[in-house]
Amino acid sequence: MGILGGTFNPPHIGHLICAQEALIKLRLDTVVWVPAGVPPHREVEDDPGAEARYEMCELTVSSDERFSLSRVELEREGPSYTADTLRAMRAEAAEDDELFLLLGGDQAASLRSWHEPEEVLSLATIAVVERTGFARPAIGVQLSGLRGAERLVFFDMPRVDVSSSLVRRRAREGKPIRYLVTDKVAGYIGAQSLYGASTPVAAES
Repeated sequence: MGILGGTFNPPHIGHLICAQEALIKLRLDTVVWVPAGVPPHREVEDDPGAEARYEMCELTVSSDERFSLSRVELEREGPSYTADTLRAMRAEAAEDDELFLLLGGDQAASLRSWHEPEEVLSLATIAVVERTGFARPAIGVQLSGLRGAERLVFFDMPRVDVSSSLVRRRAREGKPIRYLVTDKVAGYIGAQSLYGASTPVAAES
């Protein structure tokens, strides 16, 4: 079971490609998307609210049976610590299920600063997508000495220069966001006027 957490503000094609490549490269049965309720390390910029981010994730994954969605962080009060999330998901999973936490290279490199990092490493195999400036050797140095860090695995994905901040900016500027997010998410952002958007930004007119 792959676990893809994030603020998903909004979820975009990069998230979908990452989830798909993890399924293929790591031979996973499924990838569970876990929208953060209250991210502990940073404020969510232009946050439309956890429920809106969850709904956009639902619109993103609903057409792909390989993906599912969890409310575990939305239903838990307080900061959305990954260690707590993994404990909850481990308790609900079958005994022989193996959990893979999917992280970008930048996230993996900062793991030492997370809440209970060694607990995170003990509860799931950390599967890392390398990013520019965050290659395997650098990540290894950053996590040196952490118990369980030697179990990290890496997988590749096509480079996609799409970010949630790019989508928000284009929506705010009235530019099309179609193909950067799914059509359903583009329509939702326009209909709800998220990020300063109006309906015409959902697609080329």
